[in-house]
Amino acid sequence: MADVTYYTKEGIDKLKEELHHLKTEGRANIAKAIAEARDKGDLSENAEYDAAKEAQGLHETKIAKLEGTLASARLIDESKMDNSKVLALSKVMIKNVKNGATMTYQLVSETEADLKSGKISVKSPIAKGLLGKSVGDKAQIEVPAGKMEFEILEISR
Repeated sequence: MADVTYYTKEGIDKLKEELHHLKTEGRANIAKAIAEARDKGDLSENAEYDAAKEAQGLHETKIAKLEGTLASARLIDESKMDNSKVLALSKVMIKNVKNGATMTYQLVSETEADLKSGKISVKSPIAKGLLGKSVGDKAQIEVPAGKMEFEILEISR
């Protein structure tokens, strides 16, 4: 069985929307490409037909994978979460102790992670170092550039 992954409502909705698109428009486009290739004659020597069939197989694999992801997805009820500690879906304001720079991240599942919008994976080194900590705690985190120390300034949802 796949690992359970926790998502925001927005993240689950995005997965469902992508799956719907793949099952409707995506399948229709591939069926159209197969039909066009089939109309070009002898299938035994038709590279276009072979490519379209291969694309269909890859497309169905992607649909199956997405269905598996949704089957193991769980929505977190943020109203029941403890704001005194850093948990999955927490928004955390941290300060780099060395240079004083502050940043805010939300800890999300790997598939929702998007650094540009301030969402980092709970499996990233920074998130792992912050999980379970409280406001005022300092965390020494091993990142590719070496050890960094962060102080937790604020935790919210």
